[in-house]
Amino acid sequence: MKLSQFRFDLPLNLIAQNPTKKREESKLMVIHRNSGVIETRQFSDIMEYFDDKDVFVVNNTKVFPARMYGRKEKTGAKIEVFLLRELNKPNKLWDVIVDPARKIRVGNKLYFGENDELVAEVIDNTTSRGRTIRFLWDDTDEAFKQMLEVMGETPLPKYIKRKPEEEDKERYQTVYAKHEGAVAAPTAGLHFSRELIKRLEIQGIRFAEVTLHTGLGTFRPIEVEDLSKHKMDAEYYKVDETACAIVNKAREGNRRICAIGTTTMRALETSFTAQKMLKPSEGWTNHFIHPPYDFSIADAMVTNFHLPKTSLMIMACAFAGYDLMIEAYEKAIKEKYRFFSYGDAMLII
Repeated sequence: MKLSQFRFDLPLNLIAQNPTKKREESKLMVIHRNSGVIETRQFSDIMEYFDDKDVFVVNNTKVFPARMYGRKEKTGAKIEVFLLRELNKPNKLWDVIVDPARKIRVGNKLYFGENDELVAEVIDNTTSRGRTIRFLWDDTDEAFKQMLEVMGETPLPKYIKRKPEEEDKERYQTVYAKHEGAVAAPTAGLHFSRELIKRLEIQGIRFAEVTLHTGLGTFRPIEVEDLSKHKMDAEYYKVDETACAIVNKAREGNRRICAIGTTTMRALETSFTAQKMLKPSEGWTNHFIHPPYDFSIADAMVTNFHLPKTSLMIMACAFAGYDLMIEAYEKAIKEKYRFFSYGDAMLII
């Protein structure tokens, strides 16, 4: 399939700028793959579509305050630094994106904080936009982490046209977030409150956790018309023995397995056996899922409404079927569903 087939026009007023008052109060579009029926529900109604011993697989990655603002030495020019991932802990080396990139050269120093409490040096130009920087820090690792917490802000996507607020520290994070390393929230999971999870567990739903640290690779624009030629940036993932035991027991019992989010689905589709059972593994995945695709583990998925021509929307089309997903997006626009990170959700079953 071609990239241009995943284009659609989205009214800007449908891009959610704030979360709903309560997590589970967002709308839920339920898409039935076999019948083609599309329903409009509330997210808390998701319980009605699952039974005892079904499994929800969630991504327990945790977002860190990845966006920082500093100034360049000598000129004092304001520079935005977006931390992507730590490359070397002892040496405080980080892979980052800087904006505006044209103003930054190897050897430049960047200063953060009102009193220049934190200093970094640019040591490598890795891409046209990306850089490797080294933080000049001689205190403990714990003190450095605390400094990044103070200097960084919640990395809300740029299409949210407001400054992050105190509320975002909690709401742009799933309630089950554990392992820090993501620069973007696994947004399908944002709809789950602790109360909803408890009600699902009482109903008999099992929860399995995997980790995939969402990086900018998930959102990097696809620049080739032929999807088979697109290369995803690699992201760290881990699927442990506990998750495998829960998922495989459900598969053996013909129970439904629901992937909560595209990042969860990518982790599952990176780690299965020839018999289509989940296997423990850890590493880096650049798995790009596009139609046609035969899914191996999950037979249901929760996801948000995504940007056109992104790997996220393309994966949803692979799972639901292209024509049905395009119909669902047209319905979502017509019925004014909220789009993107703080928007509404869909359940594909």
